[in-house]
Amino acid sequence: MDALFQLRPDIRARERAMNDKSTSRRPGPRNLITDVAGLRVGNAHDEMVRSGVTAVLCDPPAVAAVQVLGGAPGTRETDLLEPHNMVETVHAIVLAGGSAFGLDAASGVQAVLRDRGQGVIVHGHVVPIVPAAILFDLANGGDKAWGDNPPYRALGIEAALAADEEFALGTEGAGHGALTAGLKGGIGSASECVDDFIVGALVAANPVGGATMGRGRHFWAAPFEIGAEFGGLGLPARLPADAAELKLKFRELSPGGNTTIGVIATDADLTKAEAKRLAIAAHDGYARAIWPSHTPLDGDLVFALATGASGRRPDAAGFVALCAAAASAMARAVARGVFEATRRDGDLFPAWRDTAS
Repeated sequence: MDALFQLRPDIRARERAMNDKSTSRRPGPRNLITDVAGLRVGNAHDEMVRSGVTAVLCDPPAVAAVQVLGGAPGTRETDLLEPHNMVETVHAIVLAGGSAFGLDAASGVQAVLRDRGQGVIVHGHVVPIVPAAILFDLANGGDKAWGDNPPYRALGIEAALAADEEFALGTEGAGHGALTAGLKGGIGSASECVDDFIVGALVAANPVGGATMGRGRHFWAAPFEIGAEFGGLGLPARLPADAAELKLKFRELSPGGNTTIGVIATDADLTKAEAKRLAIAAHDGYARAIWPSHTPLDGDLVFALATGASGRRPDAAGFVALCAAAASAMARAVARGVFEATRRDGDLFPAWRDTAS
């Protein structure tokens, strides 16, 4: 009977190999989501409005899924990403500020892709599939008096045209006007090599909670940091007494006033159901990097993309490793977004770099 519970030799060998690899975690060459072949990212922002857009372009189209765990999401075309629905792949993902106004950004990205002939062909018409999610940055001090012409469609076009394998982090794109509890938020990204696959994360960090411990500078994501990608402070010698205290962004809280939105991607060949499981795992990165996360006042969401560029499918153990890397890379991306944020005149909160050591 005990033999039923003994690992087969091939599984034991696989486990040893995974453990050996786990001691040498490393990012991809750019430490960006664009280390996943087939993806390019573009940022655009409006300095006066203090808001922006980030577009992830998929060439070729990528298998996609989504998982929403926040209580106040704002989205476009997420229902079609459920595994039981027909559309398998998408041509782009859009993250935007502007609350519900920001959903216009996806129309701008869609227009660029249609002009390029990229989309699903339906009765001779090109229809790009561009799901989107938004965060709330209306109360960050920017000028939102745009009348009947919100800037987000134009920003979507600009972001799509700017898409490249290299892109800036921090006070850029959808993270341009992002705030956390007590510090500026921002757009962050990270990648991780795992079992001959690449996992990449992209996130606009704008939570009601904080990315650092208490009133200190140490990041909650410190256990997952590679090198000194967000300061190299590590964990404090002793956890601060206020580490677990709730520090929230605004005294007056309202649903939809926050939100962390992101994309997890891999070059593995995955089904839609597997991509959804990867998105679920990536939410653990939010929980590791933000306290508190997934609140009723956040619209926390993760899109998942599987480009299949590696030409390989992971086995069961390999998929577990991908899920772990998804959480790790996402936690690092959140911290990098806050770490890379920079000061602007009129900021409500300081940037991490400007806080006392």
